[in-house]
Amino acid sequence: MKKYWHVINIGIQNNLTYRFNFLARTLFGLIPLTAVLLLWRTIYSSKAADATVSTYTLAQMISYYLLATIVDALTAVNEDDWQIATDIKDGNISQFLLKPVDYLWFRLCLFVSGRLTYMAIAFIPLTLFILYLRQYFVLPANWPTFGLFVVSLALTALLQFFMSYMMAMLAFWVLEVSTFIFILYAFEYIASGHLFPLDILPPALERALYFTPFPYQLYFPVGIYMGKMTGGELARGLAMQALWVLFAYFAARFAWQRGIKRYAAVGG
Repeated sequence: MKKYWHVINIGIQNNLTYRFNFLARTLFGLIPLTAVLLLWRTIYSSKAADATVSTYTLAQMISYYLLATIVDALTAVNEDDWQIATDIKDGNISQFLLKPVDYLWFRLCLFVSGRLTYMAIAFIPLTLFILYLRQYFVLPANWPTFGLFVVSLALTALLQFFMSYMMAMLAFWVLEVSTFIFILYAFEYIASGHLFPLDILPPALERALYFTPFPYQLYFPVGIYMGKMTGGELARGLAMQALWVLFAYFAARFAWQRGIKRYAAVGG
């Protein structure tokens, strides 16, 4: 494990070189979030003071988007899939075939280092933004709920990474993977709850989405934090999320093993 801790250390140092890019991405990322919050405040302003949309009060709706931003900052894949695909196309993975370093764990360590660096830099602006809207921010019901939220958050990060890794493996078979990545991102953005909470959809459509991995990439951990998932529903959701993580992991492993059989590197 020592070599992978070293990879995380090197990854953090490398990411700190581009710390201004992380800060700029955070600040500009707050602009669409502000627009969405203003939109919902306008919607609620035309209703009674205690009105709800689906089951959400104004405070809960604003909390949802703030939490979605936090979850996204902690778990979202940032160009890892493009970098993996580039490594395959440029032959950079050859070195990992000759050394005792597992490429999947190598990339996972770089992913972790990227998230740690991003949160270290984004912590201050995100905290100030949340403090500004603190009257709307809903705290978890209790510490066990927060603990389960953290567990789900870790599973979400793994699911995000393994799915991106699996898509990047297509570079073994096609020259350009951008189309497939954009298609996956479009489905994820809509079906994971980035645009709106999934429980405002028709019940049949919401239930159907739970048979896909997308709700577990954002909506589910946010739902745990806000107390939307309880009892048997919470246990089933965590089990499904863990199963999707395992499926994505083994699918990524399978794609790597099949892809290596097609891989050829020329030159020295």
